[in-house]
This record gives sequence, C-alpha cells and structure tokens, in this order.
Amino acid sequence: GSGKTTFSGNLARMLKTKKNRKPLLVACDVYRPAAIEQLRVLAEQIEVPMYCELDSKNPVEIAQHAIQEAKAKGYDLVIVDTAGRLAVDEQMMNEIAAIKKAINPDEILFVVDSMTGQDAVNTAKEFNERLDFNGVVLTKLDGDTRGGAALSIRSVVNKPIKFVGTGEKLEAIDQFHPARMADRILGMGDIVSLVERAQEQYDEEEAKRLQKKIAKNQFDFNDFLSQIAQIKKMGNLKDLASMIPGVGKAIKDIDIDDNAFKSIEAIIYSMTPAERSNPEILNGSRRTRIAKGSGTTIQEVNRLLKQFDQTRKMMKMVTSSKMGKMIPKMKK
Repeated sequence: GSGKTTFSGNLARMLKTKKNRKPLLVACDVYRPAAIEQLRVLAEQIEVPMYCELDSKNPVEIAQHAIQEAKAKGYDLVIVDTAGRLAVDEQMMNEIAAIKKAINPDEILFVVDSMTGQDAVNTAKEFNERLDFNGVVLTKLDGDTRGGAALSIRSVVNKPIKFVGTGEKLEAIDQFHPARMADRILGMGDIVSLVERAQEQYDEEEAKRLQKKIAKNQFDFNDFLSQIAQIKKMGNLKDLASMIPGVGKAIKDIDIDDNAFKSIEAIIYSMTPAERSNPEILNGSRRTRIAKGSGTTIQEVNRLLKQFDQTRKMMKMVTSSKMGKMIPKMKK
C-alpha cells in the first residue's frame, strides 16, 4: 500500500521519456492478486513492455527469467516490482534477500509512504540492515507540506532520498531536492519545481503562434482549451498551488478538486466551432443553448465569457507593451 507499483510505472515512464532508456517492467508481487493487473495497465498506458509469469509463485525465478528476457530483447533497464512486506515477517524478508542475491541489482529502492511518519523510519532502518538498499522513495507527498519523515529517514539510515511521488498520475514523480523539500516543509513553496514542470509542457512553436493571435486579439476558446490541457499535464492542482511561495500553508486544509476544469471544458465543448473561434457572436439564445448542453447554468456561462473577455484584454495589453518596448530597441 505504499505505492511501489505506481512508482515502478512512473519511474519507467520518466526514464523512457527523459533519459531515452528502454525499460522492462517485471511483476514479482505474486501475493496480491491485483498487483500484476495494475502493473500491466500501467505498462500499457506508458507503452513499456512488462514481464510476468501468471502460473508461477516463485518471485526469485520470475526475476531471473525477466533479466534473461531483457538481455534477449535489448532492453537496457529492468524495474522489478516486488511484494510489500513487513520487517517482522522473516519468510518474506528471506525472499527479498534471495531476489537480491539472484539478480544482483544495480540499485535497490526502498519505497515508503510519507504519511506513516515514525513507522516509516523504523521500517526503513530494519530493511536497510537486511538489504543495504541504495536509496529511498517517499510516496504520497502530494498536496501539503508533509516531509518530516524525509529528514528522519535520511539521518537514521544514512541513505539518500532519490525520488518523491506526488500523486497517482503517471507524471507524478520528482527527483528529490533537499533544499526544495526544506522550503516545502517550512511552507515557503517550491517555485523551481513549478517552473521545471511548466518548461516540460512548453512548446516554443505553439507559444509563438499564440503570441501572434493575442497581438491581433484573435485568442479564442480553442486556444483556451489547449492552455487548460497544458496545465492539467503539469499535475494535480493542489500540488501545483502548494509550490507557490506562501500558498502551501494557506491551502493545507482546503480540498482543491482536480475536476475544477470540467465545467469550463463542458461549456466550451457545447459551443459550435464558429462560436469557439468568434466568441463575439454568443448572444442570449446561444448562451441558453450552451448552458443546457453543458449541464450548467446561464450564470456560469456568462461568468466564463466575462472572465475570458477580461483575460483576452489583459493578455493583449501585456503583449502590446512587450512589443512596444521591442520597437525602440530595434530602431537603435
């Protein structure tokens, strides 16, 4: 329940997309019935191959066979997802030690739920004594300033925290940066990580196209939809908001619904292509039709149109002022 399988998928995706690696996911949790299926679904979503032996109950052999499979098919990275276990379960601890001995991994990561606090520290200590793992992964760190466990684990086992999991989404994984975590714990935000996430979704050609449209006051609801899609790719809203300095503590006990954009998207999708491209033609009868089609009220439609109009004007002002500053420079 600490999030090992989800993390395995997230790690495979990150190394495939950012490091150009060719990973193979291996299902070695033979005890939890849903574990293999969960890993299979994740593997399909990220388009990464997965190795499993549905009829085998021997995780040591499965891991060995997976290494052979990887070598035969040219995969340069194998991620083995093992079963969760308690340090007091001697049989299970012997099993994980046997897997380590059989495949001699380059890296062993201990995945721990950040919400378990001191229990996480004790468990990490016992596992490290038996396995001598290379690093720690802190999961379920989304949304608020939790992270005290990170400091405790680091000092007790003297092993680096390598990654933090910040949610269920496939992109919800970050490399661990001590200074940024300290800022989060102190409620000072993490603006660097926020900028990095924005940069990952930044498309220079799209930005240039958009700037030209804004300058001509042609920014429309199609552009608005694409901007929403980019924000959604960056991660869950509460996690993003908590990275802004001063906001983390303020929203600690507030639920921010990840479906906050749904009503906006429903309203825009209820418009005709002509209405999306030319919001000026949206008269009373069209607005009533859109409200009915989107399952919202006429007030919500009007509010969105007003906000959209204000946003468009503000964007045009910003773009115009930038262009105005550039022209004198060009004359010089």
